[in-house]
Amino acid sequence: MNASTAFSLEGKVALITGASKGIGESIARFFAANGAKVIINSRKQEELDKVAESIAAAGGICTGIAANAGDIAACKLLVEKCVELYGGIDILVNNAASNPIFGPVVACEEWAFDKIMGVNVKAPLELGKLVYPIMKQRGGGSVINISSVSGLTPDPGLGIYSVSKAALNMLTKVMAKEWGHDGIRVNAICPGLIKTKFSEALWTNEQFLNRFVKQSPIPRMGTVEEIAGLALFLASPASGYCTGTLFTADGGLTI
Repeated sequence: MNASTAFSLEGKVALITGASKGIGESIARFFAANGAKVIINSRKQEELDKVAESIAAAGGICTGIAANAGDIAACKLLVEKCVELYGGIDILVNNAASNPIFGPVVACEEWAFDKIMGVNVKAPLELGKLVYPIMKQRGGGSVINISSVSGLTPDPGLGIYSVSKAALNMLTKVMAKEWGHDGIRVNAICPGLIKTKFSEALWTNEQFLNRFVKQSPIPRMGTVEEIAGLALFLASPASGYCTGTLFTADGGLTI
C-alpha cells in the first residue's frame, strides 16, 4: 500500500443496505467514485434505480436490488444476486435501520421492539453470516456497521433504538474477534446528529437543535458526506489494522 492506493477500492464489490438516500446513498457514491462495484439496497426499486443511474452517469458502477433487510429469506436472495452479478462481495455496509416509535420504553409495544431489533441487529448478523464464507474465500473483507452514539449513551425517547445500537456495537466486536484470522475486519461508525430524512424529527425541532448545538464542541449537525468519508477509510486498505472499533462521528458530543 502507498499513498496513491491507500483509499482505492478498485476491484472490490460493495453491498450497502439502506442506500436509496441519506448516509447509505452518500457511502455508495464515495465507494463508486473510488473504484468499487456497488450494489445498493432498500425496499423500493424505483428509488434505487434513480440513485444507480445517477452514480453511473458520474462514471461509477452501481446496481440497485430491492429487498427488505428485516426479512432473512430476502437477505439470502440479495446476497445470491450480488454474487451472481459481480462474483462475490468484499465490503458489506449494514446501514438499514428502523425506529418506528418515539417515547418512553414503557410505551414500546412488542411489534415495535421486534421491528427495531430485527432490522437494526438481526439483519446485520444474518447478512454478516451470509457474506462471511464469501469474504473468507476471497481472502478477506470489510464489514461496516452503521450504529449511533445512541448506542453509547441513550437518548430520551429513543430507548429501544439505543438498546438496538448498543447490541450492534457489541455484535461488531464479536464479529471482529471471531473473523479476524480469516482476514475480515469489522468496525462500526457511530454518527451523532446527521441531517437526513431518518433524523428529521430531531433537527426540525428548533428547541432540540438549539440545545444540541450549544452542547456540541463542533456546534452544528454533521453531513452525510462526513460519514461516507469515514466509511471509505474503513472499507479501504488505509484502515487495514483497524477492527472491532467503534468510530464516533458526533462533533465531539460524547466527549
